[in-house]
Amino acid sequence: MLKIETLRGFAAVAQCGNLRDAAATLGRTPSAVSMMLKQLETHLGEPLFETDRKNRLTALGRFVLDQAERELHQFDTTVRAIEGYAKAVYGSVRIATVPSIAGTIMPQVIARHFGTFDQVDIELRDIDSNSILREVLRNRVDIGIATIGQNRAGLHSQLLMTDAFGVVCARSHPLAKEDGPIEWETLKTERIIANSLSESIDAIPSRDLHETSRLKAHNVASILGMVRANIGISLLPKMTILAFGSDALVFRPLVDQTARRELHILRRADATLPPAARLLEERIRDTVASITQDM
Repeated sequence: MLKIETLRGFAAVAQCGNLRDAAATLGRTPSAVSMMLKQLETHLGEPLFETDRKNRLTALGRFVLDQAERELHQFDTTVRAIEGYAKAVYGSVRIATVPSIAGTIMPQVIARHFGTFDQVDIELRDIDSNSILREVLRNRVDIGIATIGQNRAGLHSQLLMTDAFGVVCARSHPLAKEDGPIEWETLKTERIIANSLSESIDAIPSRDLHETSRLKAHNVASILGMVRANIGISLLPKMTILAFGSDALVFRPLVDQTARRELHILRRADATLPPAARLLEERIRDTVASITQDM
Protein backbone atom coordinates (compact mmCIF):
# COMPACT_ATOMS: atom_id res chain seq x y z
CA MET A 1 0.00 0.00 0.00
CA LEU A 2 2.76 2.44 0.93
CA LYS A 3 3.92 3.12 -2.61
CA ILE A 4 6.04 6.12 -3.49
CA GLU A 5 3.21 7.74 -5.45
CA THR A 6 0.87 7.34 -2.48
CA LEU A 7 3.36 9.20 -0.30
CA ARG A 8 3.77 11.82 -3.02
CA GLY A 9 -0.02 12.33 -3.16
CA PHE A 10 -0.33 12.68 0.60
CA ALA A 11 2.64 15.11 0.76
CA ALA A 12 1.08 17.26 -1.99
CA VAL A 13 -2.23 17.52 -0.09
CA ALA A 14 -0.46 18.28 3.19
CA GLN A 15 1.69 20.96 1.58
CA CYS A 16 -1.14 22.55 -0.44
CA GLY A 17 -3.71 22.34 2.37
CA ASN A 18 -6.55 21.26 0.04
CA LEU A 19 -7.41 18.58 -2.48
CA ARG A 20 -7.99 20.84 -5.49
CA ASP A 21 -4.52 22.46 -5.55
CA ALA A 22 -2.83 19.17 -4.72
CA ALA A 23 -4.66 17.45 -7.58
CA ALA A 24 -3.52 20.18 -9.98
CA THR A 25 0.07 19.75 -8.79
CA LEU A 26 -0.09 15.99 -9.28
CA GLY A 27 -1.97 16.10 -12.58
CA ARG A 28 -4.78 14.01 -11.08
CA THR A 29 -8.46 14.65 -10.39
CA PRO A 30 -9.50 15.68 -6.85
CA SER A 31 -11.61 12.53 -6.53
CA ALA A 32 -8.62 10.32 -7.44
CA VAL A 33 -6.44 12.08 -4.85
CA SER A 34 -9.19 11.77 -2.24
CA MET A 35 -9.49 8.05 -2.92
CA MET A 36 -5.72 7.67 -2.55
CA LEU A 37 -5.79 9.37 0.85
CA LYS A 38 -8.71 7.22 2.05
CA GLN A 39 -6.84 4.05 1.07
CA LEU A 40 -3.74 5.26 2.91
CA GLU A 41 -5.69 6.11 6.07
CA THR A 42 -7.51 2.76 5.90
CA HIS A 43 -4.16 0.98 5.63
CA LEU A 44 -2.75 2.88 8.61
CA GLY A 45 -5.97 2.63 10.63
CA GLU A 46 -5.76 6.27 11.74
CA PRO A 47 -6.71 9.64 10.17
CA LEU A 48 -3.97 11.84 8.74
CA PHE A 49 -5.98 15.09 8.82
CA GLU A 50 -7.98 16.61 11.65
CA THR A 51 -10.88 17.64 9.34
CA ASP A 52 -12.18 16.92 5.84
CA ARG A 53 -10.78 20.28 4.67
CA LYS A 54 -7.30 18.71 4.74
CA ASN A 55 -5.69 21.84 6.11
CA ARG A 56 -4.54 20.50 9.52
CA LEU A 57 -2.54 17.34 10.13
CA THR A 58 -2.93 14.90 12.99
CA ALA A 59 0.11 13.79 14.95
CA LEU A 60 0.31 10.74 12.71
CA GLY A 61 -0.05 12.99 9.67
CA ARG A 62 2.88 15.16 10.76
CA PHE A 63 5.02 12.08 11.31
CA VAL A 64 4.06 10.57 7.93
CA LEU A 65 4.74 13.90 6.16
CA ASP A 66 8.20 14.15 7.70
CA GLN A 67 9.05 10.59 6.63
CA ALA A 68 7.43 11.03 3.20
CA GLU A 69 9.34 14.23 2.39
CA ARG A 70 12.62 12.55 3.34
CA GLU A 71 11.84 9.49 1.22
CA LEU A 72 10.60 11.52 -1.75
CA HIS A 73 13.75 13.65 -1.73
CA GLN A 74 15.93 10.53 -1.73
CA PHE A 75 13.83 8.88 -4.43
CA ASP A 76 13.85 11.95 -6.68
CA THR A 77 17.61 12.36 -6.20
CA THR A 78 18.13 8.73 -7.17
CA VAL A 79 15.93 9.07 -10.25
CA ARG A 80 17.84 12.18 -11.38
CA ALA A 81 21.14 10.36 -10.90
CA ILE A 82 19.95 7.34 -12.90
CA GLU A 83 18.58 9.51 -15.70
CA GLY A 84 21.69 11.68 -15.69
CA TYR A 85 23.92 8.63 -15.99
CA ALA A 86 21.79 7.25 -18.83
CA LYS A 87 21.97 10.59 -20.65
CA ALA A 88 25.76 10.86 -20.11
CA VAL A 89 25.35 13.85 -17.79
CA TYR A 90 27.08 11.98 -14.95
CA GLY A 91 29.53 9.12 -14.83
CA SER A 92 33.21 8.47 -15.36
CA VAL A 93 35.34 7.60 -18.38
CA ARG A 94 38.79 6.02 -18.35
CA ILE A 95 40.73 6.52 -21.57
CA ALA A 96 44.24 5.46 -22.56
CA THR A 97 45.85 6.75 -25.72
CA VAL A 98 49.21 7.01 -27.40
CA PRO A 99 51.06 10.19 -26.39
CA SER A 100 50.66 11.92 -29.76
CA ILE A 101 46.85 11.72 -29.54
CA ALA A 102 46.93 12.73 -25.87
CA GLY A 103 48.90 15.83 -26.84
CA THR A 104 46.92 16.87 -29.93
CA ILE A 105 43.44 15.38 -30.31
CA MET A 106 42.30 14.95 -26.70
CA PRO A 107 42.86 18.58 -25.62
CA GLN A 108 40.71 19.71 -28.54
CA VAL A 109 38.00 17.15 -27.77
CA ILE A 110 37.78 18.31 -24.16
CA ALA A 111 38.02 22.01 -25.05
CA ARG A 112 35.27 21.77 -27.67
CA HIS A 113 32.90 19.72 -25.52
CA PHE A 114 33.85 20.63 -21.96
CA GLY A 115 30.32 21.78 -21.15
CA THR A 116 28.95 18.37 -22.16
CA PHE A 117 31.26 16.56 -19.73
CA ASP A 118 31.51 19.10 -16.90
CA GLN A 119 29.95 16.61 -14.46
CA VAL A 120 31.75 13.55 -15.84
CA ASP A 121 35.03 12.33 -14.32
CA ILE A 122 37.52 11.81 -17.17
CA GLU A 123 40.79 9.99 -16.52
CA LEU A 124 43.29 10.30 -19.40
CA ARG A 125 46.46 8.21 -19.59
CA ASP A 126 49.12 8.37 -22.30
CA ILE A 127 51.00 5.11 -22.73
CA ASP A 128 52.35 2.94 -25.55
CA SER A 129 50.10 0.87 -27.80
CA ASN A 130 50.91 -2.53 -26.29
CA SER A 131 50.14 -1.26 -22.80
CA ILE A 132 46.87 0.23 -24.06
CA LEU A 133 45.78 -3.14 -25.48
CA ARG A 134 46.46 -4.81 -22.14
CA GLU A 135 44.61 -2.14 -20.17
CA VAL A 136 41.54 -2.37 -22.40
CA LEU A 137 41.45 -6.17 -22.23
CA ARG A 138 41.83 -6.09 -18.43
CA ASN A 139 38.94 -3.60 -18.21
CA ARG A 140 41.17 -0.99 -16.60
CA VAL A 141 40.17 1.59 -19.22
CA ASP A 142 36.93 2.07 -21.14
CA ILE A 143 38.40 3.45 -24.37
CA GLY A 144 41.80 2.95 -25.95
CA ILE A 145 43.40 4.66 -28.95
CA ALA A 146 46.37 2.73 -30.27
CA THR A 147 48.13 1.01 -33.13
CA ILE A 148 46.99 -2.61 -32.97
CA GLY A 149 48.50 -4.49 -35.92
CA GLN A 150 47.17 -8.04 -35.74
CA ASN A 151 46.48 -7.95 -31.99
CA ARG A 152 42.68 -7.84 -32.20
CA ALA A 153 41.60 -10.84 -30.09
CA GLY A 154 38.94 -9.82 -27.59
CA LEU A 155 38.81 -6.26 -28.89
CA HIS A 156 36.27 -4.23 -30.80
CA SER A 157 38.27 -1.87 -33.00
CA GLN A 158 37.42 0.88 -35.44
CA LEU A 159 39.91 2.80 -37.55
CA LEU A 160 40.07 6.32 -36.17
CA MET A 161 42.71 7.92 -38.37
CA THR A 162 46.00 7.44 -40.16
CA ASP A 163 49.00 9.74 -40.24
CA ALA A 164 52.04 9.67 -42.48
CA PHE A 165 55.54 8.85 -41.35
CA GLY A 166 58.28 11.30 -42.16
CA VAL A 167 61.88 12.11 -41.39
CA VAL A 168 62.58 14.10 -38.24
CA CYS A 169 65.92 15.85 -38.02
CA ALA A 170 67.59 18.70 -36.20
CA ARG A 171 67.28 22.12 -37.83
CA SER A 172 71.06 22.14 -38.23
CA HIS A 173 71.06 18.82 -40.12
CA PRO A 174 71.72 18.94 -43.88
CA LEU A 175 68.32 17.35 -44.62
CA ALA A 176 66.66 20.31 -42.93
CA LYS A 177 68.12 22.67 -45.56
CA GLU A 178 66.04 21.10 -48.32
CA ASP A 179 62.32 21.01 -49.05
CA GLY A 180 59.98 18.34 -50.34
CA PRO A 181 59.49 14.61 -49.71
CA ILE A 182 62.47 12.35 -49.10
CA GLU A 183 63.33 9.15 -50.98
CA TRP A 184 64.32 6.01 -49.06
CA GLU A 185 67.59 6.01 -50.99
CA THR A 186 68.56 9.34 -49.40
CA LEU A 187 68.44 7.80 -45.93
CA LYS A 188 70.89 4.96 -46.55
CA THR A 189 73.86 7.02 -45.42
CA GLU A 190 72.14 8.55 -42.41
CA ARG A 191 72.38 7.43 -38.77
CA ILE A 192 68.86 6.18 -38.01
CA ILE A 193 67.44 6.24 -34.51
CA ALA A 194 65.04 3.29 -34.68
CA ASN A 195 61.88 3.21 -32.62
CA SER A 196 58.89 0.96 -32.03
CA LEU A 197 56.67 3.16 -34.18
CA SER A 198 58.87 3.18 -37.26
CA GLU A 199 59.45 -0.59 -36.97
CA SER A 200 55.83 -1.04 -38.05
CA ILE A 201 56.55 0.38 -41.54
CA ASP A 202 56.28 -2.54 -44.00
CA ALA A 203 58.41 -1.05 -46.77
CA ILE A 204 61.53 -3.13 -47.43
CA PRO A 205 63.86 -0.07 -47.49
CA SER A 206 62.60 0.86 -44.03
CA ARG A 207 63.26 -2.65 -42.72
CA ASP A 208 66.78 -2.49 -44.13
CA LEU A 209 67.40 0.82 -42.36
CA HIS A 210 66.22 -0.61 -39.05
CA GLU A 211 68.34 -3.75 -39.37
CA THR A 212 71.51 -1.69 -39.71
CA SER A 213 70.59 0.85 -37.02
CA ARG A 214 72.79 0.90 -33.92
CA LEU A 215 70.46 3.18 -31.96
CA LYS A 216 66.97 2.44 -30.76
CA ALA A 217 64.68 4.32 -28.36
CA HIS A 218 61.11 3.67 -27.20
CA ASN A 219 60.23 6.90 -25.44
CA VAL A 220 59.28 9.84 -27.68
CA ALA A 221 61.08 12.32 -25.44
CA SER A 222 64.28 10.26 -25.70
CA ILE A 223 64.00 9.98 -29.48
CA LEU A 224 63.46 13.69 -29.98
CA GLY A 225 66.18 14.53 -27.48
CA MET A 226 68.73 12.57 -29.51
CA VAL A 227 67.47 14.08 -32.76
CA ARG A 228 67.71 17.58 -31.28
CA ALA A 229 71.30 16.83 -30.29
CA ASN A 230 71.93 15.89 -33.94
CA ILE A 231 72.97 12.36 -32.97
CA GLY A 232 70.87 11.02 -35.83
CA ILE A 233 67.52 11.23 -37.56
CA SER A 234 64.37 9.26 -36.94
CA LEU A 235 61.16 8.21 -38.65
CA LEU A 236 58.03 9.28 -36.80
CA PRO A 237 54.36 9.92 -37.57
CA LYS A 238 53.49 13.55 -38.26
CA MET A 239 51.06 13.65 -35.31
CA THR A 240 53.93 12.92 -32.94
CA ILE A 241 55.82 15.98 -34.13
CA LEU A 242 52.69 18.12 -33.88
CA ALA A 243 52.41 17.06 -30.24
CA PHE A 244 56.04 17.19 -29.16
CA GLY A 245 57.99 19.04 -31.85
CA SER A 246 59.82 22.32 -31.45
CA ASP A 247 61.54 24.98 -33.53
CA ALA A 248 64.73 22.94 -33.18
CA LEU A 249 63.22 20.09 -35.22
CA VAL A 250 62.19 19.72 -38.85
CA PHE A 251 59.70 17.20 -40.25
CA ARG A 252 59.98 16.18 -43.88
CA PRO A 253 57.49 13.75 -45.46
CA LEU A 254 58.49 10.60 -47.30
CA VAL A 255 57.92 10.08 -51.01
CA ASP A 256 56.50 6.67 -50.07
CA GLN A 257 52.93 7.56 -49.06
CA THR A 258 52.21 3.98 -47.99
CA ALA A 259 54.30 4.55 -44.86
CA ARG A 260 51.43 5.42 -42.56
CA ARG A 261 50.44 4.64 -39.02
CA GLU A 262 46.91 3.40 -38.33
CA LEU A 263 45.28 4.39 -35.06
CA HIS A 264 42.22 2.51 -33.88
CA ILE A 265 39.68 3.34 -31.22
CA LEU A 266 39.25 0.29 -28.99
CA ARG A 267 37.06 -1.26 -26.36
CA ARG A 268 36.49 -4.79 -25.08
CA ALA A 269 34.46 -6.86 -27.53
CA ASP A 270 32.27 -8.28 -24.74
CA ALA A 271 31.57 -4.94 -23.03
CA THR A 272 29.02 -2.21 -23.56
CA LEU A 273 30.40 1.27 -22.98
CA PRO A 274 28.79 3.41 -20.27
CA PRO A 275 26.72 6.26 -21.77
CA ALA A 276 29.31 8.95 -20.95
CA ALA A 277 32.11 6.87 -22.51
CA ARG A 278 29.99 6.22 -25.59
CA LEU A 279 29.33 9.95 -25.99
CA LEU A 280 33.01 10.80 -25.50
CA GLU A 281 33.93 8.22 -28.15
CA GLU A 282 31.55 9.95 -30.58
CA ARG A 283 33.07 13.35 -29.79
CA ILE A 284 36.57 11.95 -30.38
CA ARG A 285 35.56 10.67 -33.81
CA ASP A 286 33.88 13.98 -34.68
CA THR A 287 36.93 15.98 -33.62
CA VAL A 288 39.33 13.76 -35.53
CA ALA A 289 37.18 14.08 -38.66
CA SER A 290 37.22 17.88 -38.48
CA ILE A 291 40.93 18.11 -37.66
CA THR A 292 42.14 15.70 -40.34
CA GLN A 293 39.94 17.44 -42.90
CA ASP A 294 41.81 20.68 -42.20
CA MET A 295 45.29 19.06 -42.21
